[in-house]
Amino acid sequence: MLPLMIFHCIVIGLLLVLGILFFCGKGSFLIAGYNTLPKEEKSCLDQKSLCKFMGKLMFLLAGCWLIITLGSFFGMIPLLMIGLILFIAAIVAAAVYANTGNRFQK
Repeated sequence: MLPLMIFHCIVIGLLLVLGILFFCGKGSFLIAGYNTLPKEEKSCLDQKSLCKFMGKLMFLLAGCWLIITLGSFFGMIPLLMIGLILFIAAIVAAAVYANTGNRFQK
């Protein structure tokens, strides 16, 4: 049980560190897709707002993972499933939101 809790804490910590990094407008090189764009296309995107969005997403994912951790720790499978469903839904919703409406264009 202890190794599992350590794993959960590491995942939450990693998500929080990434959230802080992105929210401060840094770490755009860690965003998949953005880091592979040519310089011409990168100049058309608002890097600051994209990083802020990714930071908020990381904080949301850390919260979802906290729910998963609590469900795992207390042996509450429904709570664990709710956290997992929220985690997946947040990722899908963020992907749809980020890729529609030209939200991050300058």
